[in-house]
Amino acid sequence: MAEISRKDLVLALIGAPANPRLAGVDLSALDMTRLNLEGSNLRGANMMACTCRETILRSTNMTGVDCTTAQMPFADFNNSTLLGTNFSGANLTGARLSGANLTNATLNSANLQGANLQGANVSGLKFDEKTTWPDGKKGSAGVPLDYTK
Repeated sequence: MAEISRKDLVLALIGAPANPRLAGVDLSALDMTRLNLEGSNLRGANMMACTCRETILRSTNMTGVDCTTAQMPFADFNNSTLLGTNFSGANLTGARLSGANLTNATLNSANLQGANLQGANVSGLKFDEKTTWPDGKKGSAGVPLDYTK
């Protein structure tokens, strides 16, 4: 369970300077729908089963974040650092991942239908046969590098 409530997070963001530091914070199962977390340091945070529908996560550092089974449709991760982030079972439908660094991220069973990966770094990206790519292909039928062009 999250160590902070949505209300507490919103209040903290209101008074926070640009680029709030939320590194290592337990945000699991928290509803962060439509919040603006642009430029945040979320390194090592627990975002398992959170809801980030249409959340702005542009230019965030999400290195090593656990986003297992997170609901993140239409979230904006443009130019974010997602090194080793675990998106297993996550819903990333329509997410904007353009310019994101997904090096060594895990997308096992993730749904990326309609997502934008243009210009993303997908080196070492891990996925399985249940991963759904932006064009609807499953697993090895899709080639991650093809979606970055």
